[in-house]
Amino acid sequence: MVKLLKTWVQRHFSDPQVIILAFLLILGAGVIFFLGNVMVPIFTALIIAYILDGSVSALHQRWGMNRMLAVLLTFSAFIILLMSTLFILLPLVVGQTSQFILHVPKMIENGQILLMQLPNKYPTLITEETVSTVMSVFASQVADFSQKIPSFSMEYATHFFTFLVYLIMVPLLVFFFLFDKKKMLKWLTRFLPQERALVSSVWQEVNIKSAGYIRGKFTEIMIVCFVSLITFLVLGLDYAMLLALMVGVSVLVPYVGAAVVAVPVGLVAYFQWGMAPSFFSVVVAYGVIQFLDGNILVPFLFSEMVNLHPAAIIAAVLIFGGLWGLWGVFFAIPLATLIHAVINSWPRQEQVSKS
Repeated sequence: MVKLLKTWVQRHFSDPQVIILAFLLILGAGVIFFLGNVMVPIFTALIIAYILDGSVSALHQRWGMNRMLAVLLTFSAFIILLMSTLFILLPLVVGQTSQFILHVPKMIENGQILLMQLPNKYPTLITEETVSTVMSVFASQVADFSQKIPSFSMEYATHFFTFLVYLIMVPLLVFFFLFDKKKMLKWLTRFLPQERALVSSVWQEVNIKSAGYIRGKFTEIMIVCFVSLITFLVLGLDYAMLLALMVGVSVLVPYVGAAVVAVPVGLVAYFQWGMAPSFFSVVVAYGVIQFLDGNILVPFLFSEMVNLHPAAIIAAVLIFGGLWGLWGVFFAIPLATLIHAVINSWPRQEQVSKS
């Protein structure tokens, strides 16, 4: 057993650069795990600055604009988008969410009436006992959720002040990260060894693929959300803003998000119109949006940017989403790309001996 372990260590950790890479990965994971809650504003600002840096680089390198001016233009656009979200979109979403919650009891009542009619329509498939069991389980879940609402309200109230602090801190940090990017990177590289070819190789692969993926995914969310909003407004669907936001966010979870969000879209359309032509118009429109997103928009934005098997993508979404919630879902594929790049770049003893 000891000999096998020694052989494995010599095979995978014989190169000093591998030890450096392993140390940096463990250090990064430790910082996120132990200091993640404390450094939330810093991580958030880093992520936003990382997304915006693509626009700064494009204005500076491709268009020949002064970097300071490029930073100011990009940061101004970010502030305008943030303010629009806070003072225009957020009140609409909150208002529609409140209206939806008020209409939930009526929807539940209509759903119960529909369930009670099923045994008469399909006696060979559904019995009254089955309907009673489903209704009792559903009623217990609704009761549990109703009891948790006051605690949710208190929790959000206690975090409101923290949100206001972050609202000031995060934009300031984003500006400094964009403006002093070179100085900060130069300062950080002082702590790294001179021989870091392996670390640089892994970082370049992850940076190229992840940067394109994150910016492309953000663009995809904006486009899908906007198209869904216009479509729902034209069709006259209730809670158009809320449902459009759900459709946009659903693209974070490939293959599954579209199926999950189809349920609330279909239910709202059904309780609004019943089995009328308008209901089928919404269902068809939602299917067309998902088809265009999966077959035209995603290939155009991502192409061969992320070469991962669908099973690996789903596993990454489940694992990192379970660890870090929505942020974990958003960065599941970049993190999976990092793991994939590390595995591919990790030198073996045979490679070291050949070199």
